[in-house]
Amino acid sequence: MDRVSKYNYYLDIAETVAERSTCLRRMYGAIIVKDDVIVSTGYNGAPRGRKNCSDLGTCIRETMGIPSGERYEMCRSVHAEANAIIAAARDRMLGATLYMACVNPKDGSLMAGTSSCMMCKRMIINAGISKVVVRDTKEDFRIIDVAEWIENDDSLSGKFGY
Repeated sequence: MDRVSKYNYYLDIAETVAERSTCLRRMYGAIIVKDDVIVSTGYNGAPRGRKNCSDLGTCIRETMGIPSGERYEMCRSVHAEANAIIAAARDRMLGATLYMACVNPKDGSLMAGTSSCMMCKRMIINAGISKVVVRDTKEDFRIIDVAEWIENDDSLSGKFGY
């Protein structure tokens, strides 16, 4: 029997965390890992105490026809990466790895090619996380060196993610 790789082990967990998402467009799950210990988890959903889009049965951004990657201020959700960072102690994030998976809520399929938005990238940088691993398929993933986000400052070039 082949043993699952460490990367896919943590990505499987991030994908399971995404099942808690309340977003009608994209279900994200994120986990922060340091020294082979899960530090925290996060999924995208409305702030505590507020109604989720899944509870309301509607997404304002969907209703308004706002494309993915635009007008995040209109979204009810806190992103998965942000929720994982909020739940973690800073000293446990320094040099850690954030694993992330995105699932299509309509059919449960993985959504390849996703990335953190500009705001989440800034939070990841400030948290001291060194790598982000993003699942594209059950076996394929990308490893992003956060130092590249610092060197290639997308806030100066107009590139957007998510």
